Amino acid sequence: MRHLKGGFKLGRRPDHRKALLRNLTASLIEKNRIETTLAKAKAVKPIVEKMITIGKSGTLADKRNAFAYLYRRKTVQILFDEVAPRFMDRMGGYTRIIKTDFRKGDGAEMAILEFTDYIFKLKDK
Repeated sequence: MRHLKGGFKLGRRPDHRKALLRNLTASLIEKNRIETTLAKAKAVKPIVEKMITIGKSGTLADKRNAFAYLYRRKTVQILFDEVAPRFMDRMGGYTRIIKTDFRKGDGAEMAILEFTDYIFKLKDK
């Protein structure tokens, strides 16, 4: 029986899935907003929430734990210096998923995953 064995498989082998989730997490931390499929957005959301919670404490051990997951020194620095301080007064719910249209090629449901304090700025023409 598969009790408590749930989670998002995303049609990939475990090593490929782990790499995908790491890359999506790093991209969201660096860019503050990403567009991906709804299933991937739902899978990466709890990971990003945990990374921000780790980033809020700012200890050396937490930086090492974040680096062990993200692999990028620049991303860890952005997490601890820019992203986590923005959510110091918040107890959770750092990200939101906004459903968008369906992808043209295969009809997959697309979504935008962004931080809750993200403000969309239009570029001046």
